Amino acid sequence: MADEKVLRIPAKLEGMDEVLDFVSSLVDAHGCTPQARSQLRMAMEELYVNIAHYAYPDGEGWAEIRGSVEDGVVTFTLIDGGTPFDPLAKPDPDILLSGEERRIGGLGIYMVKSMVDEVEYTYLDGCNRLTLKKQL
Repeated sequence: MADEKVLRIPAKLEGMDEVLDFVSSLVDAHGCTPQARSQLRMAMEELYVNIAHYAYPDGEGWAEIRGSVEDGVVTFTLIDGGTPFDPLAKPDPDILLSGEERRIGGLGIYMVKSMVDEVEYTYLDGCNRLTLKKQL
């Protein structure tokens, strides 16, 4: 079993640097390619911003990120206790439509899905859990 690292912070935009440092330190320790590192940082930034902005409409909350690397594959799980929300439930946006024709929302998770190998959502024990996997 891979050694899991955990970061738990208030779900505030001010925590972004800490999130990105957490991602970088984990993948850099395992020989990640520059492209994979950049994609993982962008994906985690998008997902963390969504938690900070939308998970806790009634006030403050927390976010937890768990990360591990096993057999050259990094796994990050973002967990929050906010409003239940499955970002994978919506169909992918039609990126061939113009900005005016396309519905608002959904581009961020579409971008995340294009940058990682697997994305999975579960709601368990009152928490949203979004897991990303990517070959390093």
